[in-house]
Amino acid sequence: MIKFKTERLVLRGWQPSDYAPFARINADQEVMKYFPAPLSKVESDANADVIGGLIDKRGWGFWAVEIPDICPFTGFVGLHIPIAELPFSPCVEIGWRLDKEFWGYGYATEAARFALEYGFTKLDLDEIVSFTAKQNKASQAVMKRLGMSRESETFEHPSIPVGNSLREHFLYRLQRNAWIEMQCS
Repeated sequence: MIKFKTERLVLRGWQPSDYAPFARINADQEVMKYFPAPLSKVESDANADVIGGLIDKRGWGFWAVEIPDICPFTGFVGLHIPIAELPFSPCVEIGWRLDKEFWGYGYATEAARFALEYGFTKLDLDEIVSFTAKQNKASQAVMKRLGMSRESETFEHPSIPVGNSLREHFLYRLQRNAWIEMQCS
């Protein structure tokens, strides 16, 4: 199984025991506040199948996150090629979804820093993007802590229905050369 360690976390491939806590996270109204709707158990399991399958196929993706000796599964953080046809496609995005019990401890930022390093050094990416609904200030704060820059223009996410207040998104970008400069300072 693919397994990476940061200072406090383990990022790894998915296992069957992750599905139940992932379904609980995906059913939580607060966690899913900036998505069109919470996911049913069936939808969550299908999502986990896809995420885990992509890691098995490529060796990278949205890795399961565990906090050793505290929580065996707290969500995911990692890299992904979006399925939706976005105005800036093709691209690789960095994303995260953690159990709200573990918000505010810097876990998303810590794991995302690892994912950026992996993307720029192992995958040789020139750019990594991230995007979220305009209302999602917490994810935007993580993007800023990662050194990502927000584009001045917003875009309408094609997977969100027209008229839904979550359709308008901010796009953040980080170029490899800017990431290298941050590592040297």
